[in-house]
Amino acid sequence: ESRKAKMNTRKIGTVQEQRVAGWLKQHGYDIVEHNFSCRFGEIDLIARKDGYLIFVEVKYRRTGQKGDPAEAVDYRKQKKISKVAEYYCWKKQKLNQPCRFDVICVLGQEIRHIVNAFDYR
Repeated sequence: ESRKAKMNTRKIGTVQEQRVAGWLKQHGYDIVEHNFSCRFGEIDLIARKDGYLIFVEVKYRRTGQKGDPAEAVDYRKQKKISKVAEYYCWKKQKLNQPCRFDVICVLGQEIRHIVNAFDYR
């Protein structure tokens, strides 16, 4: 993949993450962090609702040609997100905070929210 294609993918990702953040706000979520990153990886969005700290992975596909966006959040990716979430909770002293992991799939214009998509790995 060329640098230009990678930049473009990153830009599209950012636009979609902002779109999802707006959608979450409309649905009563507070956005705590955008693109929290550390040496273990990155989490797209961290939100808060109903006493939960919610780690959100946003997956975007322009079309369904390459399968469902949720399929991209495989076991390896879940493990990575869990590790980043653990670090975040440690760093922000939120160790006793109930957490969950959500995946938000954006397929074209459609937004699908998978609440509690996976358990801590």
